[in-house]
Amino acid sequence: MEQQYKQVNFNLNGKDVSCVVDIRCSLTDMLRNQFGCTSVKKGCEVGECGACTVLIDKEAFNSCIYLAVWAEGKHILTLEGLLGPNGELSDIQQAFIDEAAVQCGFCTPGFILTGYEILETGKLYTDDELRKLLSGHLCRCTGYENILKAVKKVMYQRLGKTPEEA
Repeated sequence: MEQQYKQVNFNLNGKDVSCVVDIRCSLTDMLRNQFGCTSVKKGCEVGECGACTVLIDKEAFNSCIYLAVWAEGKHILTLEGLLGPNGELSDIQQAFIDEAAVQCGFCTPGFILTGYEILETGKLYTDDELRKLLSGHLCRCTGYENILKAVKKVMYQRLGKTPEEA
């Protein structure tokens, strides 16, 4: 009979961690239940809405369709990991507030992490490219425009440009 539980060792938000999980457990469930990462939302649970997005080795993944045991040896970043050492918000988190890109907030962690992944490339994207890169997320409240504005704002800030220079 095959083993039902397995120990998983990985890096979560900059800290090496370990836990024993059921081999059928999703990464979403492990992060929420074992590590209290409530920014990882349970939405559709089939990889369609983006609410459970986390960065795994700097790449955005829907954690609801990623098995917890696959986290072995990986670096995982959740929204909690973007906070500074004294709880200060990252530039992308602050931009979501400044641009009123948050309403109910359910989709926000996933959008912010995908935005973070986009911004880490250091590239200048067009609006159409940003829309496509952010398209893996569903939002029922904001209409998406302020989310796009928030990501664009930080993109220009990080590149030291203004929209007129692009």
